[in-house]
Amino acid sequence: GIAELDGRGQVVGGIVIMRVGENALRVIDAVKAKLREVERSLPAGVRIVTTYDRSELIRRSIATLQATLLEELAIVSLVILIFLWHIPSAVIPIVSIPIAVIISFVPMLWSGVTSNIMSLGGIAIAIGAMVDAAIVVVEQTHKKLERWETDGRPRNYQEVILEAAQEVGPPSFFALLVIAVSFLPIFTLEAQEGRLFRPLAFTKNFSMAIAAVLAITLIPVLLLLLIRQRRFAFRPKPLAGLANALLVGTIHREENHPISRILIAAYHPVAEFAVRFRWLVIAGAIAAVALTVPVYFRLGSEFMPPLHEGSILYMPTALPGLSVTEAGRLLQIQDQLLREFPEVETVFGTVGRANTATDNSPMGMVNTTIVLKPEHEWRRVRATRWYSGWAPGFLRPALEKLWPETRPMRFEDLVAEMDQKLQIPGFPNVWTMPIRNRIDMLTTGIKTPVGIKISGPDLETIQRLGKQLEPIVSRVPGTRSVYAERVAQGYFIDIEVDRAQAARYGLTVGDVEEVIQTAIGGRNITQTIEGRERYPVNVRYPRELRDDLDQLRRTLVPTPGGAQVPLGQLAAIRFALGPSMIRDEAGLLTGYVYIDMDGRDLGSYVRDLQETVAAALPLPPGYTLSWTGQYEFQQRAEARLRVVVPLTLFVVLLLLYLNTRSFAKTAIILLAVPFSAVGAIWLLYLLEYNMSIGVWVGLIALLGVDAETGVFMLLYLDLAYEERRRSGRMQSWMDLREAILHGAVQRVRPKVMTVAVMLMGLLPILWSTGAGADVMKRIAAPMVGGIVTSFVMELVVYPAIYAIWKWNGEVKPSLRTSPGSGIERSLP
Repeated sequence: GIAELDGRGQVVGGIVIMRVGENALRVIDAVKAKLREVERSLPAGVRIVTTYDRSELIRRSIATLQATLLEELAIVSLVILIFLWHIPSAVIPIVSIPIAVIISFVPMLWSGVTSNIMSLGGIAIAIGAMVDAAIVVVEQTHKKLERWETDGRPRNYQEVILEAAQEVGPPSFFALLVIAVSFLPIFTLEAQEGRLFRPLAFTKNFSMAIAAVLAITLIPVLLLLLIRQRRFAFRPKPLAGLANALLVGTIHREENHPISRILIAAYHPVAEFAVRFRWLVIAGAIAAVALTVPVYFRLGSEFMPPLHEGSILYMPTALPGLSVTEAGRLLQIQDQLLREFPEVETVFGTVGRANTATDNSPMGMVNTTIVLKPEHEWRRVRATRWYSGWAPGFLRPALEKLWPETRPMRFEDLVAEMDQKLQIPGFPNVWTMPIRNRIDMLTTGIKTPVGIKISGPDLETIQRLGKQLEPIVSRVPGTRSVYAERVAQGYFIDIEVDRAQAARYGLTVGDVEEVIQTAIGGRNITQTIEGRERYPVNVRYPRELRDDLDQLRRTLVPTPGGAQVPLGQLAAIRFALGPSMIRDEAGLLTGYVYIDMDGRDLGSYVRDLQETVAAALPLPPGYTLSWTGQYEFQQRAEARLRVVVPLTLFVVLLLLYLNTRSFAKTAIILLAVPFSAVGAIWLLYLLEYNMSIGVWVGLIALLGVDAETGVFMLLYLDLAYEERRRSGRMQSWMDLREAILHGAVQRVRPKVMTVAVMLMGLLPILWSTGAGADVMKRIAAPMVGGIVTSFVMELVVYPAIYAIWKWNGEVKPSLRTSPGSGIERSLP
């Protein structure tokens, strides 16, 4: 939006620029460049001032995600270097990250996905999982080379590397494929939630698919090129120099690896406990899931996570009948009060509507765009800390340094303070944001988060029901303001011509209406020509001769005989009430009730509101209430997800079965889903996040991560079990126990590394700040919490479940069929 100001700073004109089908930043920059050229040709004292520029929001959002991506790359690379402890091997997964990210921009370009907070966010939440397959292949290569060093068989180390890649390549490929497939529900979302999150799903799937392909193509090649080991390379020896450390290095055995020693020492007793008291462990896991169910029902719900745009849209609405003069005066008062806040950069308010068919705002509707300063310039406010009520004076200075009793002002705090200051009688406040408001009004017609549509055959009854709703809605906790449209309370001046009186003076109805149109309404009678410019000339009575009914009655009407007759003798002039604007939806007359809320989640607020209204407002026959606003979107999206998520879970199950060829293994892998929900729900509860479409996107992404980590854990247990079985050492419970402990404990480092990479890749999103960060936090939070508890479950519960399954399903039946096996002595 651009306003044109004269030399005194008064607005003399304005334009709104919109873009269609082009890159927004490119169009905005071109408009700014053109305006700089135009400004040089303006008369002295006239300047162009931008009142609302969306490009700053776009740039700040992208900058936030770009900084987060760089942090993720740095942290993930550091984790890989620490856990592998071998520079040539660490280079392989580290290099695969930028390669996969860069290649993913190619299908983005082909599919028309632009670079925005959602598309970059898809890459951000995928970075940790993108390298998992590469890490697993590298780790398996290390393990194979370690065994090759001791088995004494004459083999080339390149054959060993290829064999390792062939063993874990297909499961790794399937694991990444499952992550991609788990995002299918996002593609089924429609309307604004689909347009918002579909780019994220596209880029995440692009990057994961490319990483899956790289895991079975590029990674084995890089292993052959970068890992040039000889048998003696595993023996501890002093480095021959920096070049040897960088290009060759030493692949440490698990017992000599500095990270492995710590992890094995910590995890070995845990794994032994899990295998020994397996039923107790499983019961504890079930209890943890059961205790999480009530916490889930305590979570609030909303449609979209908040996206603070760096600006506020203030939209109070007055009752009908507000004059132009009074509307202008109140608008100036509101703007002056808003400018007093130190966080405010500019304030630009408008009232009424423009002379266009697309603007249906009544005279009493105010649209004030408040552009805020960057958040680091905002005030700090008092905050209550854990020590505030009891700490003695001598302790306070030290405690305040660690936990200051001030904190940066939040967006919600600023809006609440503005709402308290702008309590103007007759103007119920509505606080929203420009982009969010335009989307809401375009899709539902409601400018507030919640609205009620009253539909029926009579406008008077609709207005009466709306007025009855106002005090009822105000009683519901969380209601900030409520305003019911006065659909039948528009104020009009009716001029009804008396045909008999007009005929007495030789006048027709048309003659009288001609004077009304010309003298009162105004008519263009000609135009002036000033060079190439054309200006219409409009003639009508001055304002002081038409600003009340008495003056209108004195309007003179010429008669054919030359006499001038006052209009009051020819027509009845009076005030009348009528519809100011008629809404028709679904074949019924409709009135809106606007409800602004604060301090509560959308879902619980609407449920309380529905119960209160149903109990307090009986509806006449033929009239209905429908709930709209963001709640309508939330209901639609949840209904779609309730159908699509189970179907996606079935597809994931099918893929896992095709990979494992075992229903038991598939079921074990899917057990990670409820256990990951434990951490996801508890972290959402602790962070006070509501369930929203963003959170559901994070939970859907967590489903794929659960399947991937479960596949890898089961892979290591299977490798240890099969190796011991092939060597004929699976003859008792102790043999099974040793195989499980070996597969779980000796491979704990790669498991911890894959989870640590995913976890550390998501943490920068949780601590990020700035535009767009709130949306991404809602996606990352359930993934972080879920990965932690899912990992704990895989380390503790998986060995217990695996022991029960293998013992009862394979080992014990085979011992019973073997004569003289001594199964009684083998029972655990």
